[in-house]
Amino acid sequence: MKDLLVFKTENPMEKVNFTTVTEFIILGFPEFPDLQVPLFFLLLLIYLIILMGNLTIIIIVCLDSCLKTPMYFFLSNLSFLDIFCTSVFLPKLLDILLRKTHHISKNGCFTQMYIFLSLTGTEFLILSIMAYDRYIAICQPLSYHLIMNQKVCILMSTGTWILGFLLPSSYYIFILQFSFCGLNEINHFFCDFSALLKLSCSSTSSLQCVVYILSVLVACPSFICTLTSYVYIISTILRIRSTEGRRKAFSTCSSHLTVVCLFYLTVICVYIRPPSMQSIDINKVISILYNTLIPMFNPVIYSLKNKDVKHAFRKYFC
Repeated sequence: MKDLLVFKTENPMEKVNFTTVTEFIILGFPEFPDLQVPLFFLLLLIYLIILMGNLTIIIIVCLDSCLKTPMYFFLSNLSFLDIFCTSVFLPKLLDILLRKTHHISKNGCFTQMYIFLSLTGTEFLILSIMAYDRYIAICQPLSYHLIMNQKVCILMSTGTWILGFLLPSSYYIFILQFSFCGLNEINHFFCDFSALLKLSCSSTSSLQCVVYILSVLVACPSFICTLTSYVYIISTILRIRSTEGRRKAFSTCSSHLTVVCLFYLTVICVYIRPPSMQSIDINKVISILYNTLIPMFNPVIYSLKNKDVKHAFRKYFC
């Protein structure tokens, strides 16, 4: 829906008519008109797997006393994060594919954008904390339970969620001040931040500066912390003399390392490619893979080589 606005120009006899946007249209995947129903069933299946897999991880971590450790505490945080993140956009996307309800209110769109950005930032922080936890476990095993005690874990987790939702609030405040007039079609499968900026008829330079600063403040320290942790971890593992000791040490961090590599590779593919290689259609495909397949595979990756998780699963579900 659009409301008529009248903007005055320098010439008092001349007026320019625009329409201010009160709702947006999420296009979804119009480039695949014959695949809307198959895409619906595929994404519905993926969503159900995400819910079941991550809920299973959360349940067994809560129930099993052997999993009351910092590693599994942060893993349950990551599982909850994956459920929350996919639930922000997948139900609406399924509705678009099945019932063709492309419309979303302006406030609803901004809220979806804010929550998605907050959860993405939180995931950066959670993964870096999990890397730090593995660093302490492998490089300082004698001090592990002293450093990563219950109080510290709860404080780190709480701080991560608060910081993750606090930093993108400036995006939300800025974008509320912007004017959207004329086009209201978002060429994406959810209210993507960059797609919204392209529709604004206000100057977005100030917001882009804020985005750049906050991205540096969140992504760079998280990446450096994760990278530094694994440099120390790998160097420590290589100094272990016995083959069995190296194998056990590597098995404790291989799952997290796999998830970290998948996460950062997809983020780089979407956001840090040269402008000449940027394409809306390619970005949408990579984004849907990143936002659905990684949450779906996370429970599998963390439980595939983990004897404790597999034992707890058989104990409570078999």
